[in-house]
Amino acid sequence: MKLTDTFAVLTPRMDVATVPVTPTVYQELDSRFDGFRGHALVAVYTFDRDWGNWERHPHGDEIVVLLSGTAEMILRRDTGDEVVALSEPESCVVIPRNTWHTARVREPTRMLFVTPGEGTEHADAP
Repeated sequence: MKLTDTFAVLTPRMDVATVPVTPTVYQELDSRFDGFRGHALVAVYTFDRDWGNWERHPHGDEIVVLLSGTAEMILRRDTGDEVVALSEPESCVVIPRNTWHTARVREPTRMLFVTPGEGTEHADAP
């Protein structure tokens, strides 16, 4: 199984369910897992450009692990933006619950995410 083709869902009971990545995967996750309440998504994404939006997760901290490439995670804090450089494989950042964040990608980049997906919000700019 490749996490780019099949997402892993960690259930509240700590079981793992798998979901094939399709164009409707996020709608399927919401319907199949009760709005994703208490669940976490484990997935790998590849990026070749900066993210086009910001996101935040109100129901838990997110873990982002760099697998390859170079990226900067930008975390929107009350005191201003915090930039966390991810430049070595296995470097990671924990994004606290309710923290708006986005990424700048310096080269083709692969990252592993463990995301508490319930209630995730997206915005062009927070």
